[in-house]
Amino acid sequence: MSAIDTNRVLGGTQSLGIVAKLLSVMTAWNDARVTKNALNRLTDRELDDIGLCRGDIEMIATRR
Repeated sequence: MSAIDTNRVLGGTQSLGIVAKLLSVMTAWNDARVTKNALNRLTDRELDDIGLCRGDIEMIATRR
């Protein structure tokens, strides 16, 4: 007599989760980098117009 396990989780799904998480982290890092670069290109006057100062850039870019 033979038995078949039909509730077994495939091992590949766990690695897909890791890849998805890594992609998510890399995307967030790149978004923060692009935001920080764009804000750093603004003059102090332009930053003041939108209610920011140079010290706010890191916090805004990383959304902390």
